[in-house]
Amino acid sequence: MRRLYLQIYLTAVCIMILFGILVSVAWWLSPLRQDEDRLCEGIGTTLADILPGPNRPATELQAALDRLAARLPFDLTVRSGNGELLAAVGDPLPGPDAHHPRSGMIHPSQRGAMAAFLLPDGRWLVARYLARPRSHLIVIALLAVAIAVGSYPVVRRITRRLERLQVHVDALGAGDLSARVTVEGKDEVASLARSFNHAADRIERLVHAQRSILASASHELRSPLARLRVANELQAGKDNAEIRAQIEKDIAELNELIDELLMASRMEAVHELDRTEEVDLLGLVAEEAARTDANVTGESVHIQGDPRLLRRLIRNLLENGRRYASGTTVVVTVSSLANAGACLLVSDRGPGVPEEERERIFAPFYRSPLRTERGEVGGVGLGLALVRQIARHHGGDARCHPREGGGTCFDVTLRGA
Repeated sequence: MRRLYLQIYLTAVCIMILFGILVSVAWWLSPLRQDEDRLCEGIGTTLADILPGPNRPATELQAALDRLAARLPFDLTVRSGNGELLAAVGDPLPGPDAHHPRSGMIHPSQRGAMAAFLLPDGRWLVARYLARPRSHLIVIALLAVAIAVGSYPVVRRITRRLERLQVHVDALGAGDLSARVTVEGKDEVASLARSFNHAADRIERLVHAQRSILASASHELRSPLARLRVANELQAGKDNAEIRAQIEKDIAELNELIDELLMASRMEAVHELDRTEEVDLLGLVAEEAARTDANVTGESVHIQGDPRLLRRLIRNLLENGRRYASGTTVVVTVSSLANAGACLLVSDRGPGVPEEERERIFAPFYRSPLRTERGEVGGVGLGLALVRQIARHHGGDARCHPREGGGTCFDVTLRGA
């Protein structure tokens, strides 16, 4: 993370310094505008009044040039119209070429920027500012310092948040499922923090759900195993049809529990179904209803889904209704949804589900304490949990609400996989 911080910081500083250098070079080498050219012509006219005329001795011209250079930080050179050197202060400067017929800036490649002034008598005065290169470097240095100081808090703020995020990621990886990051700002780092928190919430729920399933499964498996052990001891040395039937029932219960455990784990692990095809939901309901003597009404609706999972969903709902319907008939209604999909209603006239339990019954291994008190036993508490998982894998959901006139109604929507 420290290397990332340095890379971001140095990149920002280098980019701004390069920008400053390019702007300075562009300003230095750019041609003067028309009004500045006129200014140079005016300066040339003024200088002609200060310098001796072309007919005066060369010594007078040199003395005048020395006096002018003493007051200004310039190298100065006077040349005739054909380029002959007449006088100079400092290094003699080259005159303008044939493509520079009037006063203005000239830009030799290595000598720095110079100005050439055409005097009315045809001579040229070429001047070079001595302090310019040094002041230019100072400006660039000050610009670099300003950029470095100004960009440090911004870059450090971003990387500090990334460092805090890394600490919480390490904590989550070490097993701290409660590790969360404080979301600061509205930029990409804040979005990354929100994504981390969302992923951490999901991981925590999955781990807790798996722990709960394992704990509940171990408890549920003990009961039929204990009964099998006792039945095996009683069966030893004799052939008792009643004990044999109980053993077969316990084995079937174990098979059902293992099957539902495997399916619940598989549904929790995958996000997309392995195979889908067009399924006639009404036909599937009719086949399963024949096993439980349930009444079926509604219309034929075709959805895209996994027929094996949809059959399990319907079977679990019908078995749940038959188990708690208090001897009444379970009614199943199939209808289509307005925006594509199907709605499945499974209703009974049983004692109903209290309001505070209508969401809990979809949790794995949940059993209502009221039903246990009334002696209503059966199942392992995974049936309705699988119903909701299968419905959500088919783009819908499962809900429980009271039926008019008494009883319970399970409302399942399916929109297709």
